[in-house]
Amino acid sequence: MVRIITDSAADFEPWELEQKQITCVPLTVIFGETEYQENVNLTKEEFYRLLEASDAPPKTAQASPETLGRILAEAKDAGDEAVYITLASVLSGTYQTACLVAAEVGGGHCFVVDSRNATGGQRMLVEYAVSLRDAGRSAGEIARLVEALRDRIVLYACIDTLKYLYQGGRISHTVYKIGTMAQVKPIIRVAEDGRIEVPAKAMGMRKGMDQLTARLTQQPRDENFPLYVMYTGNRDNARILAQRLEEAGYPVPRERLINVGAAIGSHIGANACGLVYVAAEHQP
Repeated sequence: MVRIITDSAADFEPWELEQKQITCVPLTVIFGETEYQENVNLTKEEFYRLLEASDAPPKTAQASPETLGRILAEAKDAGDEAVYITLASVLSGTYQTACLVAAEVGGGHCFVVDSRNATGGQRMLVEYAVSLRDAGRSAGEIARLVEALRDRIVLYACIDTLKYLYQGGRISHTVYKIGTMAQVKPIIRVAEDGRIEVPAKAMGMRKGMDQLTARLTQQPRDENFPLYVMYTGNRDNARILAQRLEEAGYPVPRERLINVGAAIGSHIGANACGLVYVAAEHQP
């Protein structure tokens, strides 16, 4: 048997993890002196309430080596293989820690994959791994195929503020100042190496949604994979973006609206919305 493992940055709901038989490593978010673990003692709704009430931005922390070691050792002791798809290594030390723990546990039974992504992009790769597992592929095959797909993940979002990205050291002071002009809503994207870039700006959230919708025309999607809409706390933004996409010929079912959790919400704040999909392969 192959166990598919990811961390809470992939933004699955607890019932989805159970349904898809995915093991999830909780990441930590810290408000003041209080630590929380996603999906353990902190729901997404509770996180955004804390974020709104907090005077200082939250901090995030990677999964503990002890937790990773226990999960990988359980798989090994059961005679199972494992594929662990982590949050982008440029955003967290979880990937590096997982590689060290996997080597320490030994046995060559665990393959660690850097998603080079987060939230819906990471989720897309995990779901692909689940489908490969259910088709009877080995852990090594799954890891190889997931790595082959990850460069085709396209993730764009329109965010309400650059404050959290700047405070977390994810963008420069220059980019922050340009993006804080009145009514300007930055468009961010996840680059191929997992870094967050700010390729465009929009005058207001609605104009930002127009730009997100236009991305699908500029870079067509592979219809063998789903199209997801993401949002941070404010589901109304997701509904409006989904309606825009449907009007443009890209319907998004209700179950494909993803509420982004604490691991990424801590860095982009509330009221953001975005989309993620797999780009069509280039034809020779």
